[in-house]
Amino acid sequence: MTDLLSPFLLPETSWLRHSAHRSWLEAQGRRLLDFSKAAKMPDGFGPLDDEGRLSPDATPDSTITARMVHAYALAALQGVPGARPMVEHGVQALLGPLRDTEHGGWTAGPSDPRGRKQAYLQAFVALAASSAVLIGAKDARELLKEAIAITNDHFWSEEEGVMRESFAFDWSDEENYRGANSNMHSTEMCLALADVTRDRTWLNRALRIVTRFVHENAGSHGFTMPEHFDRHWNLLRDYHRDQPTHALRPFGMTPGHFVEWSHLTLKVEAALLRATGEAPGWLLPDAQALFETGIETGWAADGKPGMLYTIDWERRPVVDRRAHWVQAEAATAAINLLKRTGHGRYEKWYRTIWDYIDNTLIDREGGSWFNEVGPDGTPSEEIYAGKADLYHAYQSTIAPVLPLSPSLGTAVLETGAPF
Repeated sequence: MTDLLSPFLLPETSWLRHSAHRSWLEAQGRRLLDFSKAAKMPDGFGPLDDEGRLSPDATPDSTITARMVHAYALAALQGVPGARPMVEHGVQALLGPLRDTEHGGWTAGPSDPRGRKQAYLQAFVALAASSAVLIGAKDARELLKEAIAITNDHFWSEEEGVMRESFAFDWSDEENYRGANSNMHSTEMCLALADVTRDRTWLNRALRIVTRFVHENAGSHGFTMPEHFDRHWNLLRDYHRDQPTHALRPFGMTPGHFVEWSHLTLKVEAALLRATGEAPGWLLPDAQALFETGIETGWAADGKPGMLYTIDWERRPVVDRRAHWVQAEAATAAINLLKRTGHGRYEKWYRTIWDYIDNTLIDREGGSWFNEVGPDGTPSEEIYAGKADLYHAYQSTIAPVLPLSPSLGTAVLETGAPF
């Protein structure tokens, strides 16, 4: 039940020591898996409305498809019936109708076949491929080979140690932008690829990304996480000031990303210790500092419970919606810090966050979780419409019972069903 690198650090009173809590997590995960099966379409997976239905004009979405492949692969590794066919359906979609057969790579979906190719999506395709390989899904290795080639040929900047952001569909017109969000998810991608391919290059890349964004950028901004830069690494303070509720690149800073970077930084440390027995000494304190600023600036910053969406440069609330993924990542960060340190403060936050999720976000009538709510807990759609895909919520139900390293899919494979 405890982390392989710190097997005795969970307090005796920790929720994770109780079978009832582990059973509760398992039940929530199964509920999310069942609800999300309705997102399946002939050519991939699409977004669901509040009632868990595809709209009549829904089209497959490449990001949703990739994230569903990853999530159902985790379920298949646990022996959940019905999960493997979902993975194989998604793999065929990513190799077929969702893939650009002329130029390679992936755009947002068939509704935007000549759209931009984004590092954010690329990270999820590679993550999905790595997870699908772990269950031996048909053609998963072909998808993984393609995803790695696209990452190496177009997105990875060896000079900068980060991912380039986006290109036109034909790989021209590189965007004058470097983003924290896409590189955060690319860190997760790199950790998974390191485990599945056994190629240490990916672990080195994960460390380089975290060094740039966490140790250097966040470290020089009081362990807040600036999100937006140009290609010369000039901070774009006014970026999307006119789009504060942008779903991927909102104005200001996102406390949910502070805590998400926090637990990814812990996972990089754990992966390095597992692989080499050594890791930079700053990884743990930086992860702790990011969690603290995330909680300080995001949790109940307007006097209401829950962690809000964005803050400005003076750390004042900008968008007060409580996105489901923010709470999920905060819970994961709290439990990973508890496993790493044994400090009771993190147990307290783990319980507080899950209490909020249970009482406010879990939709016991419509299913799944509300994608976002207002400060008073009323469902809203200022940032996100409909119900979210599996990725954030489902991972938050299995991460607590797995070690920090290896990455989630490999951890399930090596340890067996986690519950």
